[in-house]
Amino acid sequence: MCFRGTLLFTKLQPAFFLSLSATSSCRPLFVTTSLKTSTCFVNMAEEAKKLAAYAAVDNHVQSNQVVGVGSGSTIVYAVDRLAERVRQEKLNIICVPTSFQARQLILQHGLMLSDLDRHPELDVAIDGADEVDAALTLIKGGGGCLTQEKIVAGCARHFVVVADYRKASEALGQQWKKGLPLEVVPMAYVPVSRKIVQLFGGQANLRMAVNKAGPVVTDNGNFILDWKFERTHCWKDVNSAIKMIPGVVETGLFVNMAERAYLGMEDGSVQIRDAPVR
Repeated sequence: MCFRGTLLFTKLQPAFFLSLSATSSCRPLFVTTSLKTSTCFVNMAEEAKKLAAYAAVDNHVQSNQVVGVGSGSTIVYAVDRLAERVRQEKLNIICVPTSFQARQLILQHGLMLSDLDRHPELDVAIDGADEVDAALTLIKGGGGCLTQEKIVAGCARHFVVVADYRKASEALGQQWKKGLPLEVVPMAYVPVSRKIVQLFGGQANLRMAVNKAGPVVTDNGNFILDWKFERTHCWKDVNSAIKMIPGVVETGLFVNMAERAYLGMEDGSVQIRDAPVR
């Protein structure tokens, strides 16, 4: 598929965008306080996430499917819409989570929970991303669930990404500045970080927790390195090389995996990016 385009889902048009009239206090050009500006842009980003998530669920989920449920703030809206459709349309849907957060969302919405032991083949997986480039190469793992997310995506016939306009770029690193997440075995984080810098330059830092002493620990009991690269690479080759380093569990590079991305835009539209024909 090589289609690229912009679709406007008028039925999902949020009141927020319709209110940006000449009398609106949320027009960025005329807002006089940083608090108002911040609130307006936060609302805009949240509405964009919702639009993208709703569009993906409406276009890709049908009854009698097994659905991979990703992680992150945009997925909250996807699960909301999925639960709404299950109630209204009486859909028969089985959900496989990518993280503890996804599992809790599934249970809270009363959806049917399963796992890869019972359902190793998924019809579709829907997940967010920290950055999406023009070729639909993704950076994921800002929330620390990259390994499970990649496993679930790899088990799905169709892998679809949902995100807002802030995550879209032409090349990785333009929008996401926190580095490429890498899940590593705890005892190997020092030699792995040294090897990555030796091979590709940049800086690989151990991700530290915010509300606890010590490093972030993944659902798998591992550490996360955030590699801040200095230039654009051939990401397929980089992904393969890093995964060959002893101690690396998985990378946050998703190369040639996503087939479509739904990007909620600032104007209330949803831009669809399809993967280039390979």
